[in-house]
Amino acid sequence: MAWPIAEVARMSGVTARTLRHYDDIGLLPPAWSGANGHRYYEERQLLRLQQVLVLRALGLGLPEIGRILAAQVDELEALRGHHRRLLAERDRLDALACIVARTITELEQSRKDGTDMISISRPENLFEGIRPVQCMKVLRGFPELVGAVERRTAALSKAEIEADERERTTQMVRLGELLATGLPADADVVQVEIDAQYRTLAQSRAATAEEYRAIGRCCVENEHWRAVYESIAPGLAAYQQAAIEAYAATRLR
Repeated sequence: MAWPIAEVARMSGVTARTLRHYDDIGLLPPAWSGANGHRYYEERQLLRLQQVLVLRALGLGLPEIGRILAAQVDELEALRGHHRRLLAERDRLDALACIVARTITELEQSRKDGTDMISISRPENLFEGIRPVQCMKVLRGFPELVGAVERRTAALSKAEIEADERERTTQMVRLGELLATGLPADADVVQVEIDAQYRTLAQSRAATAEEYRAIGRCCVENEHWRAVYESIAPGLAAYQQAAIEAYAATRLR
């Protein structure tokens, strides 16, 4: 049985334009095309599309997906591998949800105690399951910066990693307190905090303006980063991004 591209788009939730793009780059050619040029897909192509969508959900880019699909021999074994990756990602997200829930509980308790100050009993808890190397991997377009962070992290002892996590948490908390005061993201005191964050990053490698802006965008666009920021203060992710944008515009080239 064969399905036209419009039906495949309806079933999969992928637009026909995206399916045509997948064909153009050789990732998902149709089973055949009619005399009128319309594309038709059979079961094997639907299975391949499923694999593409699973790998996309796991954060892989199209070139990397193409290499994986080209290298696989057995579809069933490939699907088993994708299933294992999905289960691992589910476990990681479950752990992250528990961390954020714990942080929410601590913040709610501090407010019940009659203080607006942010207080977290174990700051490193915020970063369990969100290690620097894992965070930086979302910056797929900046391999030099990612590589520098990976190399520095690999050279750190467990105590140094925990100290680094506490420092990053402290920086985020300080920024959350500035957000609570109503200061704009480009205020001098806010930019002092962003400079401290930048200097922490520069221990691995001094980021360019483009790289630092990409980090700022990830604070909002990456669900893991955003969850951590929002667990400290609502709106902190967008505030962090705006502050980084202001810093990059005025201090980086």
